[in-house]
Amino acid sequence: MTYTAVVHPVERSGSHKSARDPHLRLNEACGLAQAIGCDVVFQDVFQLIKFHPSRLFGGGHLEKLEQVVEQFDLQLLVIDGPVTPIQQRNIERALKIKVLDRTGLILEIFGERAATREGTLQVELAHLEYQRSRLVRTWTHLERQRGGLGFVGGPGETQIEADRRMIRERISLLKKRLADVVRTRRLHRSARKKVPYPIVA
Repeated sequence: MTYTAVVHPVERSGSHKSARDPHLRLNEACGLAQAIGCDVVFQDVFQLIKFHPSRLFGGGHLEKLEQVVEQFDLQLLVIDGPVTPIQQRNIERALKIKVLDRTGLILEIFGERAATREGTLQVELAHLEYQRSRLVRTWTHLERQRGGLGFVGGPGETQIEADRRMIRERISLLKKRLADVVRTRRLHRSARKKVPYPIVA
């Protein structure tokens, strides 16, 4: 089980207010996290004066999360709401754990439940498109330099450039495979239509 904290941030003023009860939203997000096998050990609604542009939370809330990470040995933080790539990167750097926003959490659920070959490819494609848009935020390895050895890409290629290229190539391959699956399905459907109904004597 992945020890997880789920928080629902609420801005007291501004245009980010939701008509729904924040505690209902929080409970819903906890249910989504549990659907992918997370052990939710902490949940809370964070009342924020204003969403911080670079880290979402103010210093006090980040300190609280640091204490929660240490207390429960957290592995994952789910933020029930939209989080920018910069905000996600900075929170991950501060807490040293993985962060998922609501979109990322839903994609994880789709990945768990994809049953068909076409569905699996579509989910992986959506994951990669999502990751590509958020490469800037990863705190673990994306900012390391490859150096001049040139064993991945060209000499001096940064890790983030290498990851972008690898994701781009994987997306291209998945789109081709998905097109093949769709084309095969259509051919099978067309062939079934051409088969005459059996004649009953």
